[in-house]
Amino acid sequence: MPKSKREVDVLVLSDIHLGTMGCRAEELLKYLSSIQPKKVILNGDIVDIWQFSKRFWPKSHMRIIKHFTSFLSKGIPVYYVTGNHDELLRKFEGFTLGGLSIVNKIVLNLDGKKAWIFHGDVFDVTMQYAKWLTKLGSIGYDLLILINSAVNFFAKMLGKEKVSLSKKIKNSVKSAVKYINNFEEIAGDIAITKGYDYVVCGHIHHPEMKEISNKEGATMYLNSGDWIESLSALEYHQGKWSIYEYNEDENARDAVPDLDSYKLDDYDKIFKEMLTEFTSNNKLIAS
Repeated sequence: MPKSKREVDVLVLSDIHLGTMGCRAEELLKYLSSIQPKKVILNGDIVDIWQFSKRFWPKSHMRIIKHFTSFLSKGIPVYYVTGNHDELLRKFEGFTLGGLSIVNKIVLNLDGKKAWIFHGDVFDVTMQYAKWLTKLGSIGYDLLILINSAVNFFAKMLGKEKVSLSKKIKNSVKSAVKYINNFEEIAGDIAITKGYDYVVCGHIHHPEMKEISNKEGATMYLNSGDWIESLSALEYHQGKWSIYEYNEDENARDAVPDLDSYKLDDYDKIFKEMLTEFTSNNKLIAS
């Protein structure tokens, strides 16, 4: 474990997809063990309710939950912003317990500037008008991730570098590139209209930080990426935003989490109750 944890004023994570085989929980656990955030934003798709099953819930996935609750036990506020894959939590919007808050969106005041934070699926037309089509695409995406894992397993044996098949597809298919660009522009334009200095999203699994401007003004668009392929997050510290990339962080990769340090508390019980509800409602959500 690192001798000293790196301080972060605000940590933004999204699209972890706990409960799926593509989730890189072990890498995320190392990252979380290497930092000391003052505030945590879980910006949607943290637990993948669409594909949640008690038959697949590794210890590493529960340890991620326990790490989040350990933040709460230390007095670190955690905002759970709901996404489309964990949309069941939207009925808990407004729920608070100690430092835990469940919200659909949040506006943070950061050194005199306003950050508008939400998952981003509200901009997805297929989510609004053809949810079954989106879920079908999600299943195909997860299958691609599994195939990618097998390819990288053999690549490692042969001494080759890892590849991301889905990234290559997204970067080469014009419609995918256009979708990402449209998503970013829509988010930026609305943020400018509302007078926000930052707009922070997830959803599209594409980490990004760039200025978007129009005739009305400008805003900084940020996307935290995901923990399936990009292994990325957003960090705000000392007045500046940055994109965190696990593959570039040797300190985190060498971290050895103290797996016995996570103790059961009231927050763990709440998450377990929610996971139970996810399972009981999974058939209803899939319909």
